[in-house]
Amino acid sequence: MTEYSVISTTEEFRAACGALAAGTGPVAVDVERASGFRYSQRAYLVQVFRRDAGVFLFDPPAIGDFSALHEAIGNFEWVLHAASQDLPSLRELDLEPPTIFDTELASRLLGHERVGLGAVVEDTLGITLKKEHSAADWSTRPLPDSWLDYAALDVLHLIDVRDALVTELEEQGKTAFADEEFAATLTRLPKPPREDPWRRLSGLHQVRGARNLAVARSLWQAREAYAQEQDTSPGRLVPDRSLVAAVMANPQSKQALAGVKEFQGRASRSQLDRWWQAIVDGRTSEDLPRERVPSDTLPPPRAWSDRNPEADARLKAARPVVESVATELGMPTENLLTPEYLRRISWELPGETSQEIAAALADLGARTWQIEQTAQKIADAFVEAAQSPDPAPAATS
Repeated sequence: MTEYSVISTTEEFRAACGALAAGTGPVAVDVERASGFRYSQRAYLVQVFRRDAGVFLFDPPAIGDFSALHEAIGNFEWVLHAASQDLPSLRELDLEPPTIFDTELASRLLGHERVGLGAVVEDTLGITLKKEHSAADWSTRPLPDSWLDYAALDVLHLIDVRDALVTELEEQGKTAFADEEFAATLTRLPKPPREDPWRRLSGLHQVRGARNLAVARSLWQAREAYAQEQDTSPGRLVPDRSLVAAVMANPQSKQALAGVKEFQGRASRSQLDRWWQAIVDGRTSEDLPRERVPSDTLPPPRAWSDRNPEADARLKAARPVVESVATELGMPTENLLTPEYLRRISWELPGETSQEIAAALADLGARTWQIEQTAQKIADAFVEAAQSPDPAPAATS
């Protein structure tokens, strides 16, 4: 039976922070959200463990101000699993680690075949965790005991896992690699908001014409506003496919919209006035969206041989070289070098020397250790591709 304390009052919070401040070593931290249920990505449970202190499960809606917790643990290394997922929610609570150790990222660098928390705990410590509540609605109150047991186990073993992975990193000579990756995760800026987030509607490619796109945009905006108001995941109100179906059906009245069989979702009928007004607004909007949006996204590599044969040759020469380095290092290729970075420099050719390749990779966001492992080999592959004879043209029938 896992021992833990659920913290939801001021007195409990003060005592827990005192215990954690008096603990020893790094601090294990995890977050439970209500993704897929709520609109926000706020934390609905924060789990913390420190040796000589114990496991504490903090209830953010009840506590509110987490400054005392940050004061208690804010000067120590935090151990997280898949830190990039939890850091935004922690930062909403003004919980900011000074340094991190990411057990998932370390496992990837070490070449572990399985990197989920349960698998990493099992592989390093031989302990099996049950992961049956990972997709639960953590905004539920009161939280069931079985969920709390699960949440406590998520941090109880993290420090022991960290220690085992530290040893593995040292044995494989990857400690410096991991330190750079952890620092990059901690300092990585959030992606800027998309200019037209409504264009991410699943199935929008079926919609033709600027006016119909305006209707789709208006429906998306109406759903987004209502989802935020209700703090509910938009797709739980009306799925993307239903919004697109409403656009494609082109209903001429509110009653006709209600008759569209594919227009489903728990708010599809209860908020029918809202959706019909959105359709009307889209049909009368003077701000018509562009049908085609300029993008700096690269073409898919399968089209490169026709659109940019030299770039195609460079990518085909460099990709297996990078994969070979990753194999030698015993890690996934995408952790050695982000595939988009290689595609970008293959397409644009920032230069042929290793220094020029290194500078371009650094501008894209590659870490120093990644550049040291790959820049020269990529430059050599590019030179080889340029010196290779042009492929024979395809035979025509």
